[in-house]
Amino acid sequence: MNRGIAAAHQTGILTATTLMATGAQFDDAVKLAREHPSLDVGAHLVLVGSPGFPDSVTQLIAALAQKRIQPYEVLSAQVRRILDAGIQPSHLDTHKHTHLLPPVLEAVARIGEEFRIPWVRRPFDLPMSGGGVSWGRRLVSQSFGLLRRRFHRVLSAHGCRTTDHFAGFQITGNYDGAELARLIRNLPDGVTEFMCHPGFCTDELRGERTRLKESRQKELEALRSPEVRQALCEANCQLVSYAQMEARG
Repeated sequence: MNRGIAAAHQTGILTATTLMATGAQFDDAVKLAREHPSLDVGAHLVLVGSPGFPDSVTQLIAALAQKRIQPYEVLSAQVRRILDAGIQPSHLDTHKHTHLLPPVLEAVARIGEEFRIPWVRRPFDLPMSGGGVSWGRRLVSQSFGLLRRRFHRVLSAHGCRTTDHFAGFQITGNYDGAELARLIRNLPDGVTEFMCHPGFCTDELRGERTRLKESRQKELEALRSPEVRQALCEANCQLVSYAQMEARG
């Protein structure tokens, strides 16, 4: 996964990634980040689906209700590990979008304000149609949207910012260059974050817990596709990073 991200940046359209402080290959990721200074690096905050954490979001909700997990303490320690490695995160997101949960959102917004990390992912996907989008995935995306008003109110209270739009949730693991090019040609005006999961499908990756394996190679190929580059030109779409947006004010 680390090398897939680097390749998608070097020879594709990827401009930013987020670093998982709890990951087994954290040191390797830090090394690659230093070797690719033009790659924007944020923090991928983890409360679920990793050793030492609840396996599912449902279990996390129960742990939060019982106060067995203190989100701010856990997540701020992850940010500090990234800072101690010499990387200043430019943005924040969470594994499984757990910052949609109110106590996690409060913690993430507080961390953004305290550590001067102004950008936070808004996981409210653009409306999409087509055979590649399952009804289940579409329904989950629509349910996320019900939380939008409170989400933005909390971030604003802590001085955090988001992009205008977000895409990628509904087609995760199920798109190619043609589908990504179609999405680019139909983007609304404004800044859109496209979430992706590139990687090389090696035996090492096949042995990991992630459900995204062969699809990571497919996403990497899409991000490097000449068809996608052509779509960017035709749509007059500019690639930017969070760091570049912050510099522009």
